[in-house]
Amino acid sequence: QESINEVKNYIETEKPDCVAIELDKNRYDSLKNPESWRNLDIIKVLKEKRGWLLIANLVLSSFQKRMGADVGVKPGEEMKAAVDKCEELNIKTAMVDRPIQITLSRAWTKTSFWGKCKLLAVLLSAIFESEDVSSEDIEKLKNTNEMDQMMSELAKFLPSIKTVLIDERDLYLASGIWETEGQKVIAVLGAGHLPGVEQHLNAFAASTEKPETEEISKVLPKGIFSKIIAWFIPISIVALIVASAFKGGASAAFDQLLFWWLINGTLSALGALLALAHPITILVCFISAWFTALSPFIGIGIVAGIVQAFFYKPKVEDLQNINTDVLSFKGWYKNRLLRVLLVFFLSSIGGSIGTFVAFPTIISYLTK
Repeated sequence: QESINEVKNYIETEKPDCVAIELDKNRYDSLKNPESWRNLDIIKVLKEKRGWLLIANLVLSSFQKRMGADVGVKPGEEMKAAVDKCEELNIKTAMVDRPIQITLSRAWTKTSFWGKCKLLAVLLSAIFESEDVSSEDIEKLKNTNEMDQMMSELAKFLPSIKTVLIDERDLYLASGIWETEGQKVIAVLGAGHLPGVEQHLNAFAASTEKPETEEISKVLPKGIFSKIIAWFIPISIVALIVASAFKGGASAAFDQLLFWWLINGTLSALGALLALAHPITILVCFISAWFTALSPFIGIGIVAGIVQAFFYKPKVEDLQNINTDVLSFKGWYKNRLLRVLLVFFLSSIGGSIGTFVAFPTIISYLTK
């Protein structure tokens, strides 16, 4: 609350030509229209292979919401206060942050599989842990030494995440502020970006660095390792089953193919069952997981999520309550939209485990 009052008072006192705000257009629209979730098409999201990004976005935003709830402030209230005060005083605003979809996409692409697991584990534990965050804890983060220490720990734990979420955005924000029109510009930023943004602005002023947004606004293609793995597993499995035929005849190949089907189907269906998916969704997982595991183009999670959304289409109240429901385990099962994502997530995990269990088992048969 202190930060909100500080933002309002500073803008009113200084009366700048423009206020640069740490928001992108989509987040600005969400702040102005909290009901924008109603327009979400979950089937379209899954078809466009953005299920993982949506989960990451929801988990991150719910973590921010929980922190804000502990101190009686909604996430983004400082930014909203700045926008409202500027509208009241007829002062121009500039949204200078990078689009959240690009930031999350770059972070996801740059992070290894193990890094993704660590990130989701940390965020999920932060959401559901019982320890409250006090206003004193929030104020401590404004201290430069406290913030530097936290950034240093993040860099050690998840260096790629720190690079994308902090370092790249520092440059993007500083570039946006630098290019904002007006003689007097006020910037409203989170404490984590202040040191980096200030450093870039000083470098711009000294002409030792140029503003840059184009390169760090590109959606990164999948890494070569991801592309190789996507094709390596299906090609290898087909080759191993063919090799089984040469070693033990058609019956041996059939046995290996049957094992591949059963292990993938069972574990994927188990994941869907844990998500309390529709019975037909569970059946679809069991029947089709073996095939999607051999396809680099579509995963079982996408298929399961779409089937689940077809039978349990999210209602308006699910979209309205998503920011609250995401904060509890019960909410993930009660909310139809979150249930679709849970089915997507757990069936994907089950299918992945099935693949990595079946692969060495089939190899061991050939090496006997």
